[in-house]
Amino acid sequence: MREREPLVAGGLVALLVVLWLGFLAHRDPRFAGSGWGGALGVAGALLMVASLAYSPVKRVRAVKAWVTGRVPMRAVLSWHMYGGLVGAILGLLHTGHKFDSPLGVALTATMLVVVLSGYVGRYLMKQIALEVSEKKELLTGLEAAYRQVAGELAASPAESALVRPWSGFWGRLAAALTRRFPRTARPPASVRAMELAESMADLEDAIKTHETFRWWFGVWFRVHVVASVLMYLLLALHVWAGIHYGLRWFA
Repeated sequence: MREREPLVAGGLVALLVVLWLGFLAHRDPRFAGSGWGGALGVAGALLMVASLAYSPVKRVRAVKAWVTGRVPMRAVLSWHMYGGLVGAILGLLHTGHKFDSPLGVALTATMLVVVLSGYVGRYLMKQIALEVSEKKELLTGLEAAYRQVAGELAASPAESALVRPWSGFWGRLAAALTRRFPRTARPPASVRAMELAESMADLEDAIKTHETFRWWFGVWFRVHVVASVLMYLLLALHVWAGIHYGLRWFA
């Protein structure tokens, strides 16, 4: 199930987007106030409110200790994710694709931002963090190998002189294009030093790029939190408006 989780979550996100785009082909102004429409709206709201329980479990130490003593934290996160996704889907079905009121439009928009930002943070950011960790581990191994080769070059000044003209970015590029160094069963230390230096430079560039993505995903996560707060405020206002102006499915 753990291996299929990204696929299932991605399918639910895709379904949510398709349902939202359904307003291009379908609109039912009376469905939201009907019995079925009301039931879907209530069920969706309850699921989204229930998924909010993840926040105190994650941030309040006493609550976290009590809950995780009975349920794994991963299960709480899954409930938060699937509760929010299914709740949003039911909420969209509840609208009947009637997006006429500013409140309804704002609630739907923030709900989509919350779901999409949560999905991005949950899976893409996790994947990038894993790739950064793997590349750093590989870079550590290459650095150790380079130190060993550097020791061999230090013991052989003649070979060290062969490497000097090919140092720097343009020198490495020229060496790669001209294939100056011949391939042997065991390349000389100068060849291995150049190859290791090129590999380390590529890895360092890749790590910097990944770190930049992680920074942007950190911003994206803050967007998720702010949008979540706004969504729950709009949801509370929407529920209040429904009660204040009458439950039409009982009329």
